[in-house]
Amino acid sequence: MAVLTGYTAARLHLPLPWMIGPLVSTALVNMFIRPVDIPVRTRPLGQMIIAVQVGLHFTGESVNAVLGHGIAILGVALATIFLGFLLSRLLQKMTGADPVTAFLSCLPGGPVEMGNLAKVYGGDPGPVIFAQTLRISTIVIIIPMALYYLSDTVPVGQKPVGVELNYFGMLCVSLGAAATCALFYVLKINSPFFLGALAFSCTASASGIIPVSPYPYEVLALGQVLLGTWLGSTFRRELFQRAGRLVTGICVTASLLILSGAAVALVVAQFSEMSWRALVLGAAPGSVTEMALTAQFLHEDVALITAFHLVRIFMILPNVPWMLALIHRRSKRLAAVDSGK
Repeated sequence: MAVLTGYTAARLHLPLPWMIGPLVSTALVNMFIRPVDIPVRTRPLGQMIIAVQVGLHFTGESVNAVLGHGIAILGVALATIFLGFLLSRLLQKMTGADPVTAFLSCLPGGPVEMGNLAKVYGGDPGPVIFAQTLRISTIVIIIPMALYYLSDTVPVGQKPVGVELNYFGMLCVSLGAAATCALFYVLKINSPFFLGALAFSCTASASGIIPVSPYPYEVLALGQVLLGTWLGSTFRRELFQRAGRLVTGICVTASLLILSGAAVALVVAQFSEMSWRALVLGAAPGSVTEMALTAQFLHEDVALITAFHLVRIFMILPNVPWMLALIHRRSKRLAAVDSGK
């Protein structure tokens, strides 16, 4: 079904058809027909395929361009984190959610990573996973279509310019990416299957030490199908049935975070040489995997946009545990004061 809807979306010339088609169809099946469990281990394979393809855009010139925009990248990341914190307070007031659940629901991150943190620190993983997935899914569907139709973007082919398809190059980059993913997994680095494959592909592409080659269009489509199907499978009818007010609050705060991120991008664009489209993609509070793929589709600077998201990831995830510990302690103190009264 996912492949069929992806093919239909491609025939209709929709942006990111092989991800959006499976995402929408799987979500509809889960919500209105019957729940379908998609194993979470299918997501890493999709991440690795996309990461290898994305990494091939990292040339020496791309790295220099990223370094030249370091202040803007850092500023956008800090602004997005601050907006997420403010909106978490709004979500608390709207729904009465506990501080940990509200904070993890509004802070940009991955559904799996934030859901696991919710379990560890006493939050409710269900709303957190839903909030993260809803925001990423909304961004994947709305932002590519908005940029595609509003700015008359001509989609780029899936094959990077100037790189020939070569089976030996595919084998080399695949084996190296898999080995690096395994190393990142052992070292407990966050998102090891995306960041490991991306790190190896970037290094190999920029250095030219080993032969590399992009995957054929069909392989990249498979990666998108795996990611879209998994995202769609996380939508559950039960969450809507038992948490109506919370779902409403999540929808409101997710929309505000997307809109405020776009507003920050447009403001920065007035003082920067970067295009507003690249900044909108860089500031979007989505997952690096999906945003990198969107950048490739819209033939924006993939290296630059990936840098925006990687900087934000490395600013958020290592610091979330101590921030949550503070929030947890503060909520306990407030509860103790209230009970004393």
